[in-house]
Amino acid sequence: MTGEERMEPLERLLNLVGLLLETPTPLTFDQIRDTLDGYRADNVDSAKRMFERDKDQLREFGIPLQLVDIDAWGTEQGYIIPKDEYYLPDIAFTPEELGALLVAAQSGGEDTRAEQAARKLLYGADGGVLAGLAGGPLASGSDARSALVLDCADSAQRRRRVSFGYRTSQGQEGRRVVEAFAMVFRGGHWYLVGRDADRDDVRAFRLSRFTSDLDDVGEGSEPPEGFRAADHVRAGPWAAAAEDHAEIAFSPKVAWWAVASFAGAREVGVDEGWIVADVPMADRRLLASLVLQFGPDAVVRTPSALRDEVIRRAEALDG
Repeated sequence: MTGEERMEPLERLLNLVGLLLETPTPLTFDQIRDTLDGYRADNVDSAKRMFERDKDQLREFGIPLQLVDIDAWGTEQGYIIPKDEYYLPDIAFTPEELGALLVAAQSGGEDTRAEQAARKLLYGADGGVLAGLAGGPLASGSDARSALVLDCADSAQRRRRVSFGYRTSQGQEGRRVVEAFAMVFRGGHWYLVGRDADRDDVRAFRLSRFTSDLDDVGEGSEPPEGFRAADHVRAGPWAAAAEDHAEIAFSPKVAWWAVASFAGAREVGVDEGWIVADVPMADRRLLASLVLQFGPDAVVRTPSALRDEVIRRAEALDG
């Protein structure tokens, strides 16, 4: 058995999970078969048996694959994986809890079970809650970015207005004045969520893009009614704050599946039959690799940096 043959079942399972996580409506087996190459065997019965085995395996892994009614009458059923049952909830800590974890992780001496747990939670090999703050030990005062986490959390707890230098994903630098509301950890990064004074809107700012420490510039305000910090930080490995976006056009034959494949993406128009989508972007290189999977059926319109990255990678593959 070749390595490619060994990988095929895993690739099929991953594609199935991705499809059922992002589909807006439950999918029948026929729709799944039409979408995923792994179930396009000439023999329908063989494809059905393969699908049944894959379903059982996913459920053994603890993935909540469900068969639900597609209409109110129950005449047709489809498969879906509910996101709220699949994903772990966002991790949130108060400044005091963060401080206690930092102290436990840097207590010195022989490791106790509590200290080992604190170290693993903060910056363990599998990615802890401070995994995005690489660059040195997390002892108080020895790492600027760990201090920044605590400063931002403290400002949010005390409802302070803060000023700081910030660099966008496009490399533009400037000064932000923000009324701090909350801290959110998602996708390996910490975000400060608050009201941007210049835009008069709630935004999320990734701490790894701060170019200065915080300056306290006065009293802030309470969040708006119904505020949920996590709503302002889009999920997904390529997703980020609302200011980081790409505009991508997809051909009609892949548009419905392509748009559903990108967390937080939304259709914004139609151009000569192609569907134009707004896609959140944090990691340009990662998004470029995902766009390349659609081949000529995906065209990056903006930003130019993402378009150039896709072209460069495509040319390298052709070479």
